[in-house]
Amino acid sequence: MSYPRNRMTKVTKPLLRLPPKRAKTIARLPPQWQCYTPLNSILPFSHSPSQLPPRLLSSHLFKPFSSTAFSQSKKRFASSLAMDSSGVSSFPENPVGLDRVCEEEYTSQSRLLQEFTEIATIDKAWAFTSSSGYGSKGMFAISQPNLLANVRRRYILSSHISNKSSDSVSFEWAPFPVEMTGVFTIVPSPSGSKLLVVRNAENDSPTRFEIWGPAQVEKEFQVPRSIHGSVYADGWFEGISWNFDETLIAYVAEEPVPSKPTFTCFGYKKGDTTEKDMGNWKGQGEWEEDWGETYAGKRQPALFVINIISGEVQAVEGVGRFLSVGQVVWAPAAENSNQYLVFVGWPSDARKLGIKHCYNRPCALYAVTAPFSKSQATNSGDNASKDVAVIALTQSISSAFFPRFSPDGKYLVFLSARTAVDSGAHWATNSLHRIDWPADGKPGQSGKIVEVVPVVMCPDDGCFPGLYLSKIPSKPWLSDGFTLILSSIWGSTEAILSVNALSGQVSQISPSNSNSAWGLLALDGDSIIAVSSSPVDIPQIKYGVLAGKASEDAKWSWLDVTSPISRCSEKVRSFLSSRQFDILKIPVRDIAENLTKGASKPYEAIFVSSKSQKNDMRDPLIVVLHGGPHSVSLSGFSKSLAFLSSLGYSLLIVNYRGSLGFGEEALQSLPGKVGSQDVNDVLAAIDHVIDMGLADPSKIAVMGGSHGGFLTTHLIGQAPDKFAAACARNPACNLSLMVGTTDIPDWVYVESFGSEGKSIFTEVASPENLTAFYNKSPVSHISKVETPTLLLLGAKDLRVPVSSGIQYARALKERGREVKVIVFPEDTHGLERPQSDFESYLNIGVWFKKYCS
Repeated sequence: MSYPRNRMTKVTKPLLRLPPKRAKTIARLPPQWQCYTPLNSILPFSHSPSQLPPRLLSSHLFKPFSSTAFSQSKKRFASSLAMDSSGVSSFPENPVGLDRVCEEEYTSQSRLLQEFTEIATIDKAWAFTSSSGYGSKGMFAISQPNLLANVRRRYILSSHISNKSSDSVSFEWAPFPVEMTGVFTIVPSPSGSKLLVVRNAENDSPTRFEIWGPAQVEKEFQVPRSIHGSVYADGWFEGISWNFDETLIAYVAEEPVPSKPTFTCFGYKKGDTTEKDMGNWKGQGEWEEDWGETYAGKRQPALFVINIISGEVQAVEGVGRFLSVGQVVWAPAAENSNQYLVFVGWPSDARKLGIKHCYNRPCALYAVTAPFSKSQATNSGDNASKDVAVIALTQSISSAFFPRFSPDGKYLVFLSARTAVDSGAHWATNSLHRIDWPADGKPGQSGKIVEVVPVVMCPDDGCFPGLYLSKIPSKPWLSDGFTLILSSIWGSTEAILSVNALSGQVSQISPSNSNSAWGLLALDGDSIIAVSSSPVDIPQIKYGVLAGKASEDAKWSWLDVTSPISRCSEKVRSFLSSRQFDILKIPVRDIAENLTKGASKPYEAIFVSSKSQKNDMRDPLIVVLHGGPHSVSLSGFSKSLAFLSSLGYSLLIVNYRGSLGFGEEALQSLPGKVGSQDVNDVLAAIDHVIDMGLADPSKIAVMGGSHGGFLTTHLIGQAPDKFAAACARNPACNLSLMVGTTDIPDWVYVESFGSEGKSIFTEVASPENLTAFYNKSPVSHISKVETPTLLLLGAKDLRVPVSSGIQYARALKERGREVKVIVFPEDTHGLERPQSDFESYLNIGVWFKKYCS
């Protein structure tokens, strides 16, 4: 047999022409034998036939080949790889871990993924009364990944809004967005006439504050590191608040870095110095705990106020280092009284446990006198120290955050996660509370806390399931002064709600017949700017108009808004139009006698599929599992999941019991039962869609991150014949290892032992508890794993340290299982850096294509 010179191909091309039995044999070859070969050959040229297993040599697979033909083809291949005169090989090497088959798949899938990645995201919006008195102004913060720079591009796009009637609205958009290069955060003033732009500096450079007017930068101030470090804009500690006359801005920033010991060639140098001298060097000093995942190096958020007339910055006195502070707002000003700031404080004088996504950290509302107060300047001596003392406003409740004053300043509302604090679950059902604010503007500790919206334990079918909020808008009030507009998780969707802060009445005002997710962006007077999306619809701006006055039975009409933000390529639009989704009710299997009513009710799964799928030609299925476990997968648009669906997969996105949005009883049924109840819920959901004829049981892949990765690795161990492929992102594979290295060791105790775990938590686990943690872990089932598994890990993950995933991968390799590991050296738990996110989902697509097509 002879071969044309230099004619190369991948093993897949001749496979298409081989009989099925021979093709299957080739597919079972080790990866190093499935590489570049001459046409219709499968042998790597680093091997001779005598080096191959006798079983393969004697099979029908090698009957066409003779030793002479093999020798000739080997010589020709060697010739094609000869070095040119420059000494560079004329045949380029592949990236590590990629053969030619995977490389072509990478090429085609990356182009498709790029189409989805380029879709813009609406991050925030603001609306202001127009200075002309006609209509209003809208300002939208949007972002888009910049893969080459590995950052997110951030833009501002403005619009003039005209709403003449309840059935029409017009948005006149600026022709182009403005990129906010180097900007950390922006906050408009209440009137919309000024814009604060913050640029956090790197290294030892100062933080820049810019005050923008309608046409120019009016002020610029630089705050050195000796006053404070970076400003917080993280969504949790974050708090930037203009006062009412727009002359002062309160904000949260990292306190100055404590001085460190200085050494010279003569040894220790007394006193602190900021001089940079070749003759000295700085030591490290004493280690201080930070706030864990995504807060590395963030130890002490503190309060500051800047006067935008003079540029003077003052630290807020009286708070002390026993509190880490955030979410600051100005209290209503009263005549002949100091101005007060209200803020959230978290105890920081003891152990700092990770706070990201952990609402179970005790916190309270406090008030303190603001700097630059007129009466403060006249006080002296004992009276001055008395005035700056911190006042605890919510001593009788274990959690209070997101304070918002009513428009008339008569009361303060706030959210509470007391069910999370009291039970130990990292997130649970919220409640809403109210405090009356003194008419003289002087807060006290004796204010009565009124519960406005209580925790819902077991909602009736189709009824309000309770509050599940991650934020409250800075201006959430309608003009009546007592109606709040909020967006909250409602089962597998997100809904917009109106809440009467006096009566506690809650009403859903987004369309009740919609399975899409609806999020609140901003209020435009008594109208609402919202965003709606679904797994098959990119985000669209909606405008809600109130017919008449706000009341329990108020009617809202929702208008579509044409927007340049809501655009995608024709290819993506065509694909999405071919997909459909539904929210399935999954009955609980094997209901135990001791289950609460709420835990016995059906849970939900979002099913995404092709409109043209036929029963005899079912697409392969990807099971998608959220982390937490007390989180939820919403029926909103996900670029990553839409990409995977576009490869020809159906998606089953399971919200197992323990997820947010279904009442407190269902949520609290999971702690103590992780690795069993949640695993069984996922298996029941899979069986449910198989029984409905929606999925082929031989073509199922599973993926998840964090606790979703915990479930993924549990599933391939407990149900090894169920899954053709798996992917886990930063999975919690071994709780007995994780408990000693994570920023949230209390999570391991609570999820393993239930509410009892909160009381027995200790930094050094007993041998008995370590054994229990191991038995709850996926590694306890690793001997049964057969599924090819992809692991995606962040080297700087403090939540589930990388050692957990590495140990699991090594154990799989030790047992001869197919496993691939990608470690992103600069990523934390979420793998959210643009390049990491892109490479992650590209590898997921290629991996599933290889094993589950």
